[in-house]
Amino acid sequence: MRFENTVLSDLLKAIPRSQFAGLVAAHGSDLRARRLLSWGQLVALLVAQLGGCRSLREVEALFASQAGSHYHLGIGRICRSTLATANAKRPAGMFEALFGCLLERLAGRLPEGVGREAVRLIDSTSIRLSTTLFQWAQLSADYGGVKLHLVYDPAAAVPAYFTITPNKIPDISAARTLPLVPGTIYVMDRGYCDFSFWAELEKAGCRFVTRLRRPSPTHPVEDRPAIGTGILADRVVRLNPRLSAQRSNPYDGLLREVVVARPDGEPLRLVSNDLDATAEHIAELYKRRWQIELFFKWIKQNLKIKRFLGTSENAVKLQIITALIAYLLLHYAHRVTFARTSRQCFCHLVQASLWQRRPLAALTRLPKPEPPSLSHAQLALALP
Repeated sequence: MRFENTVLSDLLKAIPRSQFAGLVAAHGSDLRARRLLSWGQLVALLVAQLGGCRSLREVEALFASQAGSHYHLGIGRICRSTLATANAKRPAGMFEALFGCLLERLAGRLPEGVGREAVRLIDSTSIRLSTTLFQWAQLSADYGGVKLHLVYDPAAAVPAYFTITPNKIPDISAARTLPLVPGTIYVMDRGYCDFSFWAELEKAGCRFVTRLRRPSPTHPVEDRPAIGTGILADRVVRLNPRLSAQRSNPYDGLLREVVVARPDGEPLRLVSNDLDATAEHIAELYKRRWQIELFFKWIKQNLKIKRFLGTSENAVKLQIITALIAYLLLHYAHRVTFARTSRQCFCHLVQASLWQRRPLAALTRLPKPEPPSLSHAQLALALP
């Protein structure tokens, strides 16, 4: 009988084992590890994400019921106490490096034409945690949590960079640590309205599109015709030269201010350092920012980043990073298999067929229709 890998095993093929071993050696993740190695920990956390496990006990029971697949997955027995210790003490740096390697591997599968205009969306989402169980993440007496800060590539539909901080860290503080890529257009909400950050983007050779806050006056330099659907105003402006009597404005360049009408609210005041693009194009770039909100909604609905398997800060970070790795694996498999279904439907098919022995490409393949069978009356009529 021909051997067939499980869907989980096919999904893990996107992770080169030799490259993974190099990351483990570079970060020393398996030093003094006797039972559960880094590969087994990764597989266990991915199964917890895709299998919908709500506790370490469920993870242990699920792997115990699939003991026949352990050898082909390259893992041993999964014990909840050992997994809990690994999640609490094994540094998350190796998982972050693995995310970067998978991102580079996925880049070769992008469709033609992607990358002509490098656009990146910057935003964050809060993940609420119990102040009783997660005291290290406590923000106030009744609220605690962490923030996932993300740079999203809307053309490839993948996160390009991320960092995880306590909820008290402002968005702009995390944005200042992002690696800036020259020639990229960064699109942000008004939470990133910071003149010094804009100056850093300008100095790095980047363009940006964001919103102005209400108390931010501008000095008009040039009025342009408001051309385009929903464009109310288009002008070149300059910011106040000083933020206060003691401090000068770090951004002294010209800006483009575009006012866009909204059917359900007051107009949007968009600003950009791109003085050549059309006002309609700037408005369209800001409209793409909604895609990162949809990404946050997708991972919260389909992966496990609301209920955690551990209470330590390291365990929470590991689970969030594993959710992003799981998303990359699903996204990679969806592209490689040329699935005709949506990513949402493909994710559900993988979750329902995780331990089935069938290729990934067969998940979205329609079954062949069986030939119609003749009834006894039809057979009798067919006889000579």
